[in-house]
Amino acid sequence: MIVISNALTVVDEIKIIHSLFEEELSLFHIRKPDFSELEMAQFIQQINPEHRNKLVLHSHHELAEDLGIIRFHFSEKERENRHNVSARLSDLYKNKSKSASTHSIEDFNSLESDFDYAFLSPIFKSISKENYHPKTDLFKALKSRTNYKTKIIALGGINSKNIQKTLENGFDNIALLGAVWSSTNPVKEFKLCQKIVRSHLQ
Repeated sequence: MIVISNALTVVDEIKIIHSLFEEELSLFHIRKPDFSELEMAQFIQQINPEHRNKLVLHSHHELAEDLGIIRFHFSEKERENRHNVSARLSDLYKNKSKSASTHSIEDFNSLESDFDYAFLSPIFKSISKENYHPKTDLFKALKSRTNYKTKIIALGGINSKNIQKTLENGFDNIALLGAVWSSTNPVKEFKLCQKIVRSHLQ
């Protein structure tokens, strides 16, 4: 199960992140689109170094080498530009874990084989983004999946009430954003969702 950071700063955010790792969170995506390179570095440096191998960078990939990060995420736009990056960044990506964002099954199916997993979203009406909801039935679309090299991760409106349905309909795993960060008790909500996922995947 994956948790994505809130795009905005959250009260006690680092403390919550550490608590999630203590509860065996496997991957934490750092998506802070408004962060400068310095702000991103300062944010990551607050996270215990023992968890660096579970962090996934959405931006400022050039920080990864100095901070010991080995996982990279690419938006649709970044995927298009991925082969035009500097030689240094190109070398940085080699043999590293890569993930992607997709918004249609056609986009997911056309991914290059070096992506370990990809988000398909939004599955349900978003909890964190206003007026962001599915334009097509992605459960129905999933029946047209041809890409089995890349794991398909459900994102968008995922919470404890719909995880079971999501996994039963063919998704390999789920990612949480709004369910965690909109909760009055993010760690408790994470544990509840984690329990459902584990019971299904056993």
